[in-house]
Amino acid sequence: MKRLDLFVAYDMTDFISSLAPVYPMTEPQGEREEQSFAFGGQALIEGVMMRSRSHLVMCVRRPDGEIATHAQKVSSLTRGNRVLGLPVIRGVVAMLEAMYWGMKGIFHSADVALEEEQEEFGFSDYLLVLALVVVISSVFMVVPFVLTNYLHLEGFMFSLVEALVRLAMFTGYLYAISRWGEMRRVLQYHGAEHKAINAYEAGAEMTVEEVAGYPRIHPRCGTSFLFIVVLISVVVFSLIPSESLVLRIAYRVLLIPVLAGLSFEVLRLSDKYRDSAIIRLMTVPGLAFQRLTTKEPEPDMIDVAIRALDEVRRLEGAQGGE
Repeated sequence: MKRLDLFVAYDMTDFISSLAPVYPMTEPQGEREEQSFAFGGQALIEGVMMRSRSHLVMCVRRPDGEIATHAQKVSSLTRGNRVLGLPVIRGVVAMLEAMYWGMKGIFHSADVALEEEQEEFGFSDYLLVLALVVVISSVFMVVPFVLTNYLHLEGFMFSLVEALVRLAMFTGYLYAISRWGEMRRVLQYHGAEHKAINAYEAGAEMTVEEVAGYPRIHPRCGTSFLFIVVLISVVVFSLIPSESLVLRIAYRVLLIPVLAGLSFEVLRLSDKYRDSAIIRLMTVPGLAFQRLTTKEPEPDMIDVAIRALDEVRRLEGAQGGE
């Protein structure tokens, strides 16, 4: 397969995991008094990407077994810009940035893993795949609305049933992806990324043997984020006046960025109040979905994830010491 074909096949599953760097993880438990949304990760093709506030590291397993490491400095548009840093708006910006770096990571990892001639990931590539993501996202927003419309419900009940239909579609999609043989290794690397982050947050020794014992599920994965989007859509859409059918469909497409921004703020709060019973209840469905979006990784996959996390930590430490 060519690398663009791989990306199209990987598209929505990667969109889910690419949200992880938007909502990076916290410091180890010994330093939990000062929360620092420090590191986030994403599965790549035969590799893992780890991202901090200032650096991005991609580690990819070459066909000869060696690990290729690529690192670069990154900076969010929300830093130093008061408008883009405002609540809700910062979530939209973070989502677009995460998608960009996620796409760039996939193209890079495909070049390394398939030993193809490396081409620069361009703005036209970004626009092409972004358009594809918008189309697929719109399908998940519009189709449930159209199906629910046949039930002749109104108000909150309409929005609730619509959300349940959307969840059913989403679950079916994840199940189909999880059963696709070519995606299995990607889902295993997703599990390896989670294990490395979980071990780091617990303050464990970062060895393959130690990290392998940690769960492949993480409460702040992008999968959990999408479930929060569905919950918020119930409230938002129930408040929208029942205008014409065309307007109601348009709302569901045009408000996707707003829903993402609101969900970003909720996910930030969920980390701050992670011990709350309500927050734990909200994360249960997302954790269940991760049974589909992650698989138990092989030791060499965990090794790649550890290498990426260690390198991004080293770079952050070096910068802090400057």
